[in-house]
Amino acid sequence: MPRKPADPAIIDKFLEELSDTLDIRKTTIKLGLTEEDARSILLGLRKKKKPGAVRDLFEAHEAAGPHRAPTKCIVNIDGASRGNPGKAGAGAVIKDHEGRVLKALKKYLGTTTNNIAEYSALLVALKGASDLGCREIEVLADSELLVKQINGVYKVRSEDLRPLYEEAVSLLKGFKSYKVRHVYREQNSAADKLANEAIDSAR
Repeated sequence: MPRKPADPAIIDKFLEELSDTLDIRKTTIKLGLTEEDARSILLGLRKKKKPGAVRDLFEAHEAAGPHRAPTKCIVNIDGASRGNPGKAGAGAVIKDHEGRVLKALKKYLGTTTNNIAEYSALLVALKGASDLGCREIEVLADSELLVKQINGVYKVRSEDLRPLYEEAVSLLKGFKSYKVRHVYREQNSAADKLANEAIDSAR
């Protein structure tokens, strides 16, 4: 990203990222900015007599309890492959226990199978939930194969799936507790949409 802190788009992105992290150093690194860039943005707001923009940013997150990571997260995941194998994508929606969306994730996977796409969605979701600080997790998936393999009902016979399965199990063990259960496709529409958007975005 070009370092043009005066660019309104960069200022908006800076404030958006800062509102998520409340960490100026992490925000500047993520956006490829310097500390001087960050200082310039904040001073610019002050000079424009808009100190309230920064104050409101922090007050809104303080009211929401930004330092309290969500204890329990509910995650919907889905993978899509057009052709099986074909162009594939992964999607995940992470919510808190009250149903508020914390993060929506999508990833283009290139050409692969539907089952690999499903496992990839699980990995994307688990890493995202861990980054958010979730300690307990419930994963909802419409892939019966994935759910039964993770729960030990089915053996993992595919050598292509085995490393993904092992990584997923390792990540799940990093949570205080976890559940992985099956839901019907119509209950998983948001994650399905994200997976397909990932495929479309690669065109």
